[in-house]
Amino acid sequence: MKLAILSRSPKCYSSMRLQEAAQNRGHDVQVLDTIKFAIDLKRGAPDLFYRQKQIEDYDAVLPRIGASITYYGTAVVRQFQEMDVFCANTAHGINNSRDKLRSLQLLSRHHIGIPQTTFVHNKKDVLPAIERVGGAPVVIKLIEGTQGIGVLLAETVKQAEAIIELLQAQKQNVLIQKFVAESKGRDIRAFVVGDRVVAAMRRVAQGQEFRSNVHRGGIAEPVELPQEYIDTAVRATQIMGLQVAGVDMLEGKTGPQIMEVNSSPGLEGIETCTGLDVAGAVIEYIAAQVDFPEIDVRQRLTVSKGYGVSEIYIPEGSRFVGRTIQETRLYEHDINVLTLYRGNKVIPNPKPQRELEPNDKLLCFGKLEAMRGMVPAKTRRRRQPDIASLPEDAVSVADVESVD
Repeated sequence: MKLAILSRSPKCYSSMRLQEAAQNRGHDVQVLDTIKFAIDLKRGAPDLFYRQKQIEDYDAVLPRIGASITYYGTAVVRQFQEMDVFCANTAHGINNSRDKLRSLQLLSRHHIGIPQTTFVHNKKDVLPAIERVGGAPVVIKLIEGTQGIGVLLAETVKQAEAIIELLQAQKQNVLIQKFVAESKGRDIRAFVVGDRVVAAMRRVAQGQEFRSNVHRGGIAEPVELPQEYIDTAVRATQIMGLQVAGVDMLEGKTGPQIMEVNSSPGLEGIETCTGLDVAGAVIEYIAAQVDFPEIDVRQRLTVSKGYGVSEIYIPEGSRFVGRTIQETRLYEHDINVLTLYRGNKVIPNPKPQRELEPNDKLLCFGKLEAMRGMVPAKTRRRRQPDIASLPEDAVSVADVESVD
């Protein structure tokens, strides 16, 4: 495999470890400065040049895109994708995770545990927003920030108002977030590669510092994660559209609370703490994907005119509760069930004999015309249609994504 690591810091620990791990496994690897690429566009032939030389023969790319060059860096990654080079993290996934507000919006929609958060622009909305997240103390965050930079704890409402007013005066967008008191000064970093957590550590802040980041002086210790934390970290990574990520979680009373999903997680802290070869796990995953790549079904479906992906929600009281997938008769309408979502569980390729329960969601692929035709006009406008109200041979489809 010929691998390119995109990084502006070839001598940093993470870049050197990834390069070493690739070389130890017999791969041809180079660390390339992200901003030294030139992107050429012409019909049918997307090209990349690096230091004025054309890029042609890379099998895979591992992006390590810093926050300061997100726009240009993701443009380079996107160009590699258009050239059919496997990218460990896509431009779309990096952009999703880099924007704290957008990432929380995505996680919230998919019922992932997050600290209660609010985003306001008008000064008059600040006090009500603080009250909605439980009052002071509150955490105030810049929408873009890394390594604990731009994260502040306001002990009182007046402090919070003053901080927000100052940041907004500097044209900064800020989030107001509930302070998870039971997890004060500590969090968990889970390092996700593909569909598994390959290493995890607990970070503990020192002294009066409430931020536990290692870059802020936090102390790290290895931790064995409960299954709930593993499932949450993996699912959050997948929702972001990433395949390699560091997932930061608070240990809340109700379970894991996602703070951030990092698309360029550092290796030094977690490898030093756990003694595990995290870099090796990343390289082995990339090599396996080059040999047998996963695909984004939404992109490939552009050749299947009239077909699409949709989500079917099954609410309490639906006549489909207690029935098997086969008994829903979806297959008669040329609709195939790809995945069943049940709470935090993800069940791929569920068997036809599996019984459905209230609040299940079915990710389906099939004819858009058939799926749309099953939903009455009024029902289509609801966020989560109740299929109990539909005819016996009909289902309710939400969030249909056309790929025509």
